Amino acid sequence: MPWDRNQMAARAAKELQDGYYVNLGIGIPTLVANHIPEGMHVTLQSENGMLGIGPFPYPDEVDADLINAGKQTISELPHSAYFDSATSFGMIRGGHIDLTVLGAMEVAQNGDIANWMIPGKMIKGMGGAMDLVAGVKKIIVVMDHTAKDGSAKFIPECTLPLTGTNVVDMVITNLGVFQRPDHDSDFRLIELASDVTEDQIAQSTTARYKVAL
Repeated sequence: MPWDRNQMAARAAKELQDGYYVNLGIGIPTLVANHIPEGMHVTLQSENGMLGIGPFPYPDEVDADLINAGKQTISELPHSAYFDSATSFGMIRGGHIDLTVLGAMEVAQNGDIANWMIPGKMIKGMGGAMDLVAGVKKIIVVMDHTAKDGSAKFIPECTLPLTGTNVVDMVITNLGVFQRPDHDSDFRLIELASDVTEDQIAQSTTARYKVAL
């Protein structure tokens, strides 16, 4: 069976390391926070000016003024710190964030990512996506393998406006995991979701990749 959203997030959490500073994008990536291994110390950062994000609050603990970049209510920790957006983006652009997990509408075989707009649809802006893919040390994309119409999302070349070029290190979908050892290499299929076959991956993927199972 293909992975569900939580299983995809749990797989992404396996890429965390003790001491990491991590930024989680909107959607499935926020679920990664629920799967941080016990005993591992990871500090979550949000573009809107918070370092040390706590778990999602219970209904009776919600503080409407305490939100992440996706406008979800969150909680604080004893070591949480607050700052303005300029400082936050200074952390990102300065290379001080170890890992970001982002959603995407398309990823190309050369590591390009499109995740901020569909032409003709109303958007609020790019947010921090462009800065994250340019300034963070490791970029993981978590997304469904195909779009709602069944078309591939891991493709030879992005058709939507780009967020960044040659930046993606790993792609985790509901069917499997693709990784490339460096930005001059092809992606490699390194893991399959439970009961998913290589043939299913091949039928749903138009991007070039190698198999390294």
